[in-house]
Amino acid sequence: MKNYDHRKIEKKWQGTWEKSKIYEAKTGGKGKPFYGLIEFPYPSGAGLHVGHIRSNTAMDIITRKRRMEGYNVLYPIGWDAFGLPTENYAIKMGIDPAKVTKTNTDIFRKQLKSVGFGFDWSREIDTTDPAYVKWTQWIFLQMYKKGLAYKARTTINWCQSCKIGLANEEVVGGVCERCGGQVVKREKEQWMLAITKYADRLDKDLDKVNYLDKIKIQQRNWIGKSEGSEIEFPVKNSSDKIKVFTTRADTIFGATYVVLAPDHELVTKLKSQISNWSDVEKYVKEVKDKPDIERTAEDKVKTGVELKGVKAVNPANGEEVPIWIADYVLATYGTGAIMAVPQHDERDREFATKFNLPIIDKPLVDAKEITDKVHGKIVTKYKLRDWVFSRQRYWGEPIPIIHCDKCGYVPVPERDLPVVLPKVKSYTPTDNGESPLAIISKWVNTTCPKCKGKAKRETDTMPNWAGSSWYFLRYVDPKNKKEFASKKALTYWMKNGVDWYNGGMEHTTLHLLYSRFWHKFLYDLKVVPTTEPYMKRTSHGMILASGGVKMSKSIGNTIDPKEELILYVYMKCL
Repeated sequence: MKNYDHRKIEKKWQGTWEKSKIYEAKTGGKGKPFYGLIEFPYPSGAGLHVGHIRSNTAMDIITRKRRMEGYNVLYPIGWDAFGLPTENYAIKMGIDPAKVTKTNTDIFRKQLKSVGFGFDWSREIDTTDPAYVKWTQWIFLQMYKKGLAYKARTTINWCQSCKIGLANEEVVGGVCERCGGQVVKREKEQWMLAITKYADRLDKDLDKVNYLDKIKIQQRNWIGKSEGSEIEFPVKNSSDKIKVFTTRADTIFGATYVVLAPDHELVTKLKSQISNWSDVEKYVKEVKDKPDIERTAEDKVKTGVELKGVKAVNPANGEEVPIWIADYVLATYGTGAIMAVPQHDERDREFATKFNLPIIDKPLVDAKEITDKVHGKIVTKYKLRDWVFSRQRYWGEPIPIIHCDKCGYVPVPERDLPVVLPKVKSYTPTDNGESPLAIISKWVNTTCPKCKGKAKRETDTMPNWAGSSWYFLRYVDPKNKKEFASKKALTYWMKNGVDWYNGGMEHTTLHLLYSRFWHKFLYDLKVVPTTEPYMKRTSHGMILASGGVKMSKSIGNTIDPKEELILYVYMKCL
């Protein structure tokens, strides 16, 4: 039996396939449409890693089967090329991020074609392409016009090494997941997207889609919908009241203490009455820079300090209870204060046991009845916070807003889109927290579209999440210059949403949530036909590198799949 010469044979047939265009999807073609999607890769290194091959192969098998069943299959590919991974690589190598993107996408394309994946290369997109950036910026402007994009001063996670704001899940053990650098809390003016206005729909509409249960759980945990009661605990000998949020008002007679978030405004207000203020102040400083995920982790050792000299009054029975501050209570969730019932809550029990606080067993009451009795109210709360959208970096979509002293924030006219990045000498982020764009005066200084006076461009850029929040829509009509996709193409390929989306488990929280949010907004604008972007979402486990740690380009431990390895992985998957 002759050996299989994969280099020769694969190359021959790949050429045949490309010439015959057998994988190109036709809008309105024969057969029922089927849209199979994989997460498009970051071209941030010198090549793919084996994780890409795994995900792509799985969907390649599905789409090949669908073609054999007579479906008209769309299986597209593109590049998620903006963002921190590409910029860090460019800084490390000392070359223009645009050149990095061009070089790397050429390598990635060659590698993917060498495997023989059935991608429709005629629909290839690149999030850094001005033709694509135009529509990302257009969507942002629609959000701005509808009041969903706004600028506000907020506290963010700041990596002192990367010099960038981080999402909560990018902070592990108090350090940056990418570089291991120290993360601190920093107040900064940021562009925000009001994703919280969609919180209820993002939660409820999970019932409409075919996602793995673990994915729905991740989504719902991040949204954090809770129905409960707001009840006020008066502070003894004071006109102040502590408003707590609880999902178990029926346990109120078992409340033995109250806990405030360390940064709750009432802590400072009660300063003159707190006899151990130095201890309180020290604790507040200690927890100031801890990320929220670390503070609320299930296995975290409970810490806290009593506010000695002040007491709260349980409105249900008039009993006095001590007031504590503890880092497991967040100022940004609920009311920033809780009533602690150790008999009915494991977290409260651990805290009470550690600090020798009473644990009492009291009978339960009707929740609604007791809420009414103590003059509380039934409310719905969410853990989800508005999306911090600004990045003080170079390699991202410029935010299409102009600052005018007379007119305030003015959107760039749609006819002037896209706003493209200027050439800069240095891509390195600044120590003062501003984007490298801030020093390009020729680019920054402009004219106000409204009053024609002197004005300045916004120098923050969008996060890499922006381009990946809608890329699946551009695939259906990637050459359209008049709109991000035609109604005809969207209706045909997205009648029920993407039929099947496969990717990494690490992207089933924020990327999935953000893209669902953008899609729902576009649905409200009546420019897409479905309320949900993906009808089915599956995910595979994470490929680990040496030592059992996550394989990631940001960590620098990826394995570049050579021809022999690609073939091996592909054949194993089959």
